[in-house]
Amino acid sequence: MAKTAKRHRCIDCGSTTARWAGRCPTCGEWNTLVEEAQLGPLVQAVDALDLSSMPLPLSSVDVSEAAAVPTGVEEFDRVLSGGLVPGSVTLLGGEPGIGKSTLLLQVLAARAAAGHRVLLVSAEESAHQVRLRAERLGPIPPGLLILPVTDVGTVINAVVEAEPDLVVIDSIQAVSIGPTALGERRATGVPGSVTQVRECADQLVGLAKSRQVATVLVGHVTKDGSLAGPRALEHMVDTVLSFEGDRHHALRLLLAVKHRFGPTGELGLFEMGDQGLNRVDDPGRLLLGDRLTGVPGGVVLPAVQGRRTLMVELQALVTPMGQAQPKRSVVGLDSGRLVMTLAVLVRHAELPVLATDVFASVAGGIRVIEPAADLAVALAVASAATGVALPADLAAVGEVGLAGEVRQVTNLPRRLEESARLGFNRVVVPASSPEGPSEVELVRVNTVAEAVSRFGCAPDL
Repeated sequence: MAKTAKRHRCIDCGSTTARWAGRCPTCGEWNTLVEEAQLGPLVQAVDALDLSSMPLPLSSVDVSEAAAVPTGVEEFDRVLSGGLVPGSVTLLGGEPGIGKSTLLLQVLAARAAAGHRVLLVSAEESAHQVRLRAERLGPIPPGLLILPVTDVGTVINAVVEAEPDLVVIDSIQAVSIGPTALGERRATGVPGSVTQVRECADQLVGLAKSRQVATVLVGHVTKDGSLAGPRALEHMVDTVLSFEGDRHHALRLLLAVKHRFGPTGELGLFEMGDQGLNRVDDPGRLLLGDRLTGVPGGVVLPAVQGRRTLMVELQALVTPMGQAQPKRSVVGLDSGRLVMTLAVLVRHAELPVLATDVFASVAGGIRVIEPAADLAVALAVASAATGVALPADLAAVGEVGLAGEVRQVTNLPRRLEESARLGFNRVVVPASSPEGPSEVELVRVNTVAEAVSRFGCAPDL
């Protein structure tokens, strides 16, 4: 018997080569090529797509076929520009325990309650476990079907027979291509491996396109926050959603990293409760509800997440150095930008924080990594170092440069409007900022030293 042909696949970009090399010829990454068996012809369980159509004028394409169908979960539909498109494939990623399964179970229940037939492929949990969670979320509609299997072939057969409008695969790392009638596996590797994830996704994408059924794949993330499995998986799907949040806080954020049917700027906000995820109508009230005023080290930042403006509190604490080296600890901020901001404060504002421990965080479990937070971080650190509390109705936004200058930021009008709505009457902004709402006083500053001295946070030299 002839040997099975071998090929090597890059675990980073998914490309294949005939022989092994130390560096991937496609993406240039080192030591990413792994050997796998040449896949034989896959068993065709779905109708073959007709790729022989002749070219046609773009103006004659009927866009109504790509109309989004609402799911019934408003924040979910907001991020997807109206809902799920029939035949689309969506990849939902998030950390374990963040609430991905709960969110999609609510989506399935809402869709089924509207009279649609939906299917949940539970590859990680038993039907009893899913039933117990569903009972906590509310009534279970009769159109919600469950299939607790891990074999992709069984999933394909079930979709063909049941003809659901929406299918959720929870998760893509747990399903696999099972053995053939002869006992040979049609894809090498264990479930969750590079080969299995890629080939399973390929068959599920083909199923979704051929049967015009909206499909959602659940994917786990790695320690650095990227989706587990080959990076090429993100290019195989139509939409990539990220479900984020701190499991120790109630707030959850849903945002679109990629969306072929609309913009990626929308942000969905949920609050985790005893009965599932609830819509957050006013995030400002939730994030600032427990804020203490008159305490040094706190300032409010109008942060932009997607197309929404969130008023979040930045907190700083400056203490005497407890070890041989000063400690810099951050929660919800970019640690590199904090170190840079401290260096600017030392050099241009003469703030003595080099020999101190500095702690900075964003209250409420929100992560803010945009440069627009630099000025707010500088004011919070200066306030904590000098013990001078900032005014309760003050907000700050601006990027700080290495020369100590305060630079312009994006979406400033939206930030100022949200500040005015929540009662922040003064906002520290770059000197070049345009005019804002009449009810907001703009405190224009050219440098970070000017901003610090403006509110009495400059050191006594």
